[in-house]
Formats: sequence, structure tokens, C-alpha cells
Amino acid sequence: MSILKSISFTKIKDGLSKTREKLIGKINEAITGKAKIDLETLNEIEEILLSSDIGLDTVEIIIDKVKTSLKNENSRSEETVKKVIKSELSKILEAANTKIDQMSLSKFKPYVILIIGVNGAGKTTSIGKLAYNFRSEGYKVIIGSADTFRAAANDQLEIWARKAGVEIIQGKTGADPSSIVYNAIKTAIDQNYDIVLLDTAGRLHTKINLMQELKKMHTTINKLLPYAPNDVFIVLDATTGQNAIYQVNEFKKYSTPTGLIINKLDGTAKGGVIFQICRENKIPIRYIGVGEEIDDLQVFNPNEFVNALFE
Repeated sequence: MSILKSISFTKIKDGLSKTREKLIGKINEAITGKAKIDLETLNEIEEILLSSDIGLDTVEIIIDKVKTSLKNENSRSEETVKKVIKSELSKILEAANTKIDQMSLSKFKPYVILIIGVNGAGKTTSIGKLAYNFRSEGYKVIIGSADTFRAAANDQLEIWARKAGVEIIQGKTGADPSSIVYNAIKTAIDQNYDIVLLDTAGRLHTKINLMQELKKMHTTINKLLPYAPNDVFIVLDATTGQNAIYQVNEFKKYSTPTGLIINKLDGTAKGGVIFQICRENKIPIRYIGVGEEIDDLQVFNPNEFVNALFE
């Protein structure tokens, strides 16, 4: 493992400490020292999985797999239980996993990513961190600050753009968001930018406005770049648990998301919601946020995530 990969894995592992303690720590307590895993122990494991927001359907599948494995094993051991749980959790994440294709980044220039999500989910910080990630990889990045509904949104995003060392296109509070989108993409075309990150308002409570705004943005983008947006990322706050799933379902009514950014995994013991989101929506998780620093937005790797939980 390279030094950079080692640092990345350590950040993920540290960021998942609360979920690991709640989930794997409790499972270890339930099964450690048991000569055989009985029905009472399985019921306890089921409750632990549910309390981590993994979701009822997912938990039932895992428990059924554990029961089947225990029947087939000569030893009804704790290692068997952990191995099956780990395997099933990995399968859920891998089934919904895709990465940004580096070839696409080269083929489509500029490559446009539309960022959506409710206010408070960490959308602004995610855009800044995402810009930093891309710039660190050598791409020329520009941000379009099209959340003109909140007065603070422009200021916050400007601070993050400065931290990331990238250009930002802004407008006045209350300005037409599509005009910001137009200016950002036009600038990207004229000045040969590689990637455009477009912020949007997170007004899920005013759904009609949200739908009309997103539709208008798509129209504006298509006028300049018929192939764009290349990606639509929903930003979610892991600490909201089940409400994150509701947000995904609502945004899917007004857009076609291609990936998820899940933030604040370091601040919750219910990071298991990530498995339920994947299983129900089949939308790939692209990035996870495991801290406040600019380099704490990590490219999502299913195997690394599960290994970090169990290690």
C-alpha cells in the first residue's frame, strides 16, 4: 500500500470510529466467547444492525445468510458470523459502485457536475473539497455559485474556492441561478477549463420552485453543451439517518442523480445508513466525507469502507 493510500485508509478508519464502535464493537460483544451462536445471539445481532440504520430489508437478508452459513459450518463460530456479515455488506456496496471514468474527463471538456442537496447537508464544503481533489489531480476547475437563494451561500463557497485554489463565478443574492450556470459554463468553454462544478439551492421544502429551477438549469446547460451535465451528485448528511433516504427519493423526482456524496460519517454512530441507501436506490456512492479538512473528502471504495469498519 502506498503512503497516500495508507493515509486515505487511516482517515476513513478514523472517521468511521463511531459507527464501528456501535456496529462491529457491539457485534463482537454479542458473540465473543460463545461456544455456539444460538437464536438469542442472532436476535441480538439483528437489533445491533437495525440500530445502526442499515435498514430492515437489508438486515433480514444478512441474518438469513448468517443462519444458512451456520447450518453449513461444522463450527458455529464467531468468525463465521463476522465473515458472513462482512461479505454481505461488501456485496451491497459493490453492486452500486461506479467511479468517475478518467477517460470521460478527457473526452468531455468541460466536464460538468451538477451538485444538489438540502441546505445543511454539507453541499458547499463538498464542492470546495471536490474542487480541491480535482485541482490536486491537475485539472483546471471552475465553480458556478448558483445557489442565489441564500445570502451566505456565495460567501461560504467563495472561501472554499480560495482554499481549493480555483476560480468561482458568482451573482447577487436573488439573481437567476441559470444566469450563473450560463456564465460559469461559457467561461469554462472560452478559457479551456476541464471541470465545472455547479452549486444549486437546497430548497426541498419548496418542491415546485426546486423542480422549475433544476429544469431551467438543465435547459441552460444543454444550450451550451448538449452532452452535459455529465454527472449529478446528491450531497447527503449521514447524521440524518433515514431522512437521507427520503431526500434521495425526493430529488430523484426532479433530476437523474448519477452519484452520492455522503458527509459527516465521522459525526455519527449510524453510518450503516450507507448500506440502505445503496440497496434501495442503486445509486453509486462517489465520495464520503470523514472530517472537516479540505482533503477529508475521500473517493469511495467499497472494500476499503467495509475493511475500515471491521478492522
